[in-house]
Amino acid sequence: MECAIYKHSSLFLCCLVLLSPLVFCQLNYMFYDSTCPNLTGVVRYNVWSAISNESRIAASLLRLHFHDCFVNGCDGSVLLDDTSTFTGEKNALPNKNSLRGFEVIDTIKSALEKACPSTVSCADIVTLAAREAVYLSGGPFWPVPLGRRDGTTANKTEANNLPSPFEPLQNIIDKFITKGLDINDVATLSGAHTFGFAQCFTFKSRLFNFGSKGKSDPALDSSLLQTLQKLCPDQDDSDTKLAPLDPVTTNRFDNMYYRNLVNNSGLLQSDQALLGDNRTASLVLNYSKYPFLFLRDFAVSMEKMGRIGVLTGQEGEVRKNCRVVN
Repeated sequence: MECAIYKHSSLFLCCLVLLSPLVFCQLNYMFYDSTCPNLTGVVRYNVWSAISNESRIAASLLRLHFHDCFVNGCDGSVLLDDTSTFTGEKNALPNKNSLRGFEVIDTIKSALEKACPSTVSCADIVTLAAREAVYLSGGPFWPVPLGRRDGTTANKTEANNLPSPFEPLQNIIDKFITKGLDINDVATLSGAHTFGFAQCFTFKSRLFNFGSKGKSDPALDSSLLQTLQKLCPDQDDSDTKLAPLDPVTTNRFDNMYYRNLVNNSGLLQSDQALLGDNRTASLVLNYSKYPFLFLRDFAVSMEKMGRIGVLTGQEGEVRKNCRVVN
């Protein structure tokens, strides 16, 4: 298979020998410079517009990118709708009535189809939208290598196995490792929970039945516990209520997430577990003290994640409509 962008033989050999799920030599920072020069501006304007209308959408766009890349690689498969003959990933348990931001991607795609038809993949749009969502919320900016192609398949089974707040930290680490990431990436990318919200059912057991013992999690800050018990009473109709992952700077991308963990105020048990594991605790402590260290490392891990299982060259396609294959 030919490397899609570079023709030089040494780079071609690089593509052949690289066996990791991450692909480092098939994407290019200047991929659309001549074919769609206004790409970044179009994405940024539309993400800014969406955030201005609803601040919560920034975290949703970042989460959309995570859920795309961890299933089939960063190929836009998460965007595909179910049809009578096709099963997508939107109705997988971690996504149904939870994953958001599809309309924003549709708006960006529509604008780009007018500016440069059949040129920019939906997978690249999702990746760029996530970067812009972070940047416009006060987070870091990082160069995004481009040239991803869109997948023509989806995998609901794999989507049902996305990292979950209900599972032990080791399970989450193992899932990251299968994608070519490492334990440091787990601690760093978990910092995405510095903004956004979680539904009550994802942490309610910590409030009323921790460890199936009928009591609250003794490690959870008492003041936060009382607030959450009022927000999420122990009844089924509170399951879908929303609580901020970071109640201090809810819509800002910063290092407050890690400061919350140090204060035993992490909302999700899977997040708080990072402080209790000696393999990740030092990063949590350092990120809580040094915000620029977190922002720098987050940018690096995001670019790394954005290369998982990408399709390039003649693989896949460039969808005209992100919700359906051509």
